[in-house]
Amino acid sequence: MTSTTLSTSPPLLPRPSTEPTQPPVSNDPPSFTPIHDASDINQIELLSVSWNQDYGCFAAGTSQDFRIYNCQPFKETFRRNLKTGGFKIVEMLFRCNILALVGGESNSHYPPNKVIIWDDHQSRCIGEFAFRSEVRAVKLRRDRIVVVLEHKIYVYGFMDLKLLHQIETLANPRGLCCLSHHSNTSVLACPGLYRGLIRVEHFGLNIMKLINAHDSHIACLTLTLDGLLLATASTKGTLIRIFNTMDGTRLQEVRRGVDRADIYSIALSPNFQWLAVSSDKGTVHIFHLRVRVFGGHSSSQSSSVQGPALLHQNSSTSLDALIPPSTGANPSSSLSFMRAFGSQNTVVVVGMNGSFYRCSFDPVHGGEMLQQEYVRFLKTKT
Repeated sequence: MTSTTLSTSPPLLPRPSTEPTQPPVSNDPPSFTPIHDASDINQIELLSVSWNQDYGCFAAGTSQDFRIYNCQPFKETFRRNLKTGGFKIVEMLFRCNILALVGGESNSHYPPNKVIIWDDHQSRCIGEFAFRSEVRAVKLRRDRIVVVLEHKIYVYGFMDLKLLHQIETLANPRGLCCLSHHSNTSVLACPGLYRGLIRVEHFGLNIMKLINAHDSHIACLTLTLDGLLLATASTKGTLIRIFNTMDGTRLQEVRRGVDRADIYSIALSPNFQWLAVSSDKGTVHIFHLRVRVFGGHSSSQSSSVQGPALLHQNSSTSLDALIPPSTGANPSSSLSFMRAFGSQNTVVVVGMNGSFYRCSFDPVHGGEMLQQEYVRFLKTKT
């Protein structure tokens, strides 16, 4: 790190998310294969998409600007073109006016090695962090700013921008890191110093836990909002594992498939009942979880903690992607997804081709998901 500057932040305005209902379980996982509108080619390149902390809206960084979208009802909330170039990272803080920005390669004013703390009410930068290497990811919570470089993670206080922690990691080009967002827990998960190892920091409890999650390198990880459960996938992409972050116990394992896949993202529903996985196969799979959290401790409802998942792969979940996995030299340019659970057994899917989907899944019979809404959001105007 080479420099930081400081300013104060305004009050926060979060909006809680809604949990899905809890009907019976089937033996077939719901799945979804997106549609590709090949006739529509946007001149604006989508560089990144990221959810806010309650999954009620998402931010899109493009080659020209950044934009914020509300999910229900779907609406472009605002966009900002700073006349300097594009943004490869746009990180929201719930629904407040503070964002963390990292410029793209062509950004003339905000380079890829600098994090900008942007106040959209004042339309100006109120703080910045400059580094010697490229910023891979930025994560925010009410009291922390986390900056991820390829080999190191810096944790700062949100109000004063003072450095609180430094964490060494294995090479982490994807910027893998996740945070809890409940006010009574402060948990960070990131790759450790060895292949397949995950480091979990419980900052509030001053506890650090190392979890041997996989034999291969970590490809994706996510925490529940309270930080008590961790879901992980490796570069093999066949198994997703769920761990108790307090003691490192493996609680459940689900199989996405038998073929190797690049896992783009994992989502856990707020009520711990559902897990969604997206990959370069062009499908999103939903699995039922058997883990519960009571009084800050996780437990499994099955007799075998490491036994098979209740839902298994079948033919309805192995549909081919309508966009080839290799659409460019940059893996992020292929059809990757991020998703969030909504009410009434729905899942929101945002694709790197600029598509927004809302789909419902049948928790009893599984099978193909039903598309309820589809928007090409890069074409949406305010």
